[in-house]
Amino acid sequence: MIAVTGAAGFIGSNMVAKLNEEGYSDIIVVDEFSREDKNKNLQGKDYIQHIHREDFPNWLQNNGREMDAVFHLGARTDTTEMDKSIFDRLNLNYSKEIWDLCSTFHISLIYASSAATYGGGEYGYKDDHNLVYSLKPLNLYGESKNEFDKWVLEQSDNPPFWAGIKFFNVYGPNEYHKGRMASVIFHAFNQISQTGRMKLFRSHRSDYSDGEQLRDFVYVKDVVDVLFFIMQHDIYNGIYNLGTGEARTFNDLVRNVFYAMGKEENIVYIDIPEDIRDKYQYFTEADMQKLRAAGYSQSFHSLEDGIYDYVRNYLNPGKYR
Repeated sequence: MIAVTGAAGFIGSNMVAKLNEEGYSDIIVVDEFSREDKNKNLQGKDYIQHIHREDFPNWLQNNGREMDAVFHLGARTDTTEMDKSIFDRLNLNYSKEIWDLCSTFHISLIYASSAATYGGGEYGYKDDHNLVYSLKPLNLYGESKNEFDKWVLEQSDNPPFWAGIKFFNVYGPNEYHKGRMASVIFHAFNQISQTGRMKLFRSHRSDYSDGEQLRDFVYVKDVVDVLFFIMQHDIYNGIYNLGTGEARTFNDLVRNVFYAMGKEENIVYIDIPEDIRDKYQYFTEADMQKLRAAGYSQSFHSLEDGIYDYVRNYLNPGKYR
């Protein structure tokens, strides 16, 4: 059996879809299941049981010997949340509990870290374990992810296989429920549909022009392909980046959304809100050498192809994956 935490969420539901596509149905889906808009992400998917996240550690204690792998993708992901206790409970301590149980029952564990751990990029974006202790995340979310990464690297009792995955800017189907934290592609589609234009943050740094801030945008279909590969292959335990390895500008992104929608380009620049201005990343780009060296050779969707598929096949018809 395979468990997926955060299974009703964005990446989690895409992971369940990928497992189904690969012939797996002996899946335990774990989430809180309190929101109907999120639960729609699981409609039509094959799994054998759903378990509330608060009940999952006890369930794993009783059923761990039957488990092969856990994809721990559930987390509090709101980068504007300022209550540290929430991150301590949901992202740090809960993850430690899952780790300990996977170690006890010899279950492979693949967990979600984040590119938010890299902060302003002072130390680059290389997934080197030696750099983890030097990183300075810009928000409590990134801090919680980095604290777990540091804790993991200090453990002597480990799952038989483990990998921490630093997701960069993931976009794609099944993010209808994410609100403010949804991808820029999702927000662009809705703004353009409603107003005919898209608002982007202007730059507050002299070395970047408006809309030329750079991110490593990675399509969720590529993300779950990588996660499935990691489960299937005997690679080294460790923390791995997961992006495309190529940063693109927000202007590029939005122009491609206009193109996919068949609309004329109309971009307006607005100030970055003051509450996040000093914590705003101007550049992220995954160093992908480690994953490639581990044997992952598939290509990633280009930004153009990923956006076109997402807009035409999911956002336009309002479909889920």
